[in-house]
Amino acid sequence: QGQLVESGGGSVHAGESLRLSCVASGFTFSRYLMSWFRQAPGKEREFVAHIPWFGTTRYSDDVKGRFAISRDNEKNTVYLQMDNLKPEDTAVYLCNAKDPSGEAAEYWGQGTQVTVSS
Repeated sequence: QGQLVESGGGSVHAGESLRLSCVASGFTFSRYLMSWFRQAPGKEREFVAHIPWFGTTRYSDDVKGRFAISRDNEKNTVYLQMDNLKPEDTAVYLCNAKDPSGEAAEYWGQGTQVTVSS
C-alpha cells in the first residue's frame, strides 16, 4: 500500500521561504508523476506544480517564478521550494502520486499547513 508523508510547513511572513518535502513508500516512486496541490479554507483543491519521472515540470500561473518542484528518486522524495511567499499562498499543501499509465493506484498525503502573514 502506497503512502505519502509531507513535512516542512509552518508559519512565515510575506516574502519569506519554505521548503516542503514529501516522502513516498510502497510503490515505484521513480515511475510516478508527482504533484503538489493546495487547499485553502472554503476553497477547492487546486493544482500547484508537477514533475514527471522524465520531462518538463509544470506550474500554476499563481506560483510560476516563485515555487520550484524537484524530486530525488534515490530518496523517494519530492520537494517544493517556495520563495517570496504571499498571504494568498496560505493553505494546506498536499502531495499526490499518479501512475501515468492510469493502471495503478493514485495516492494522496495528509497535507502540511502553510500560513503566510502580511
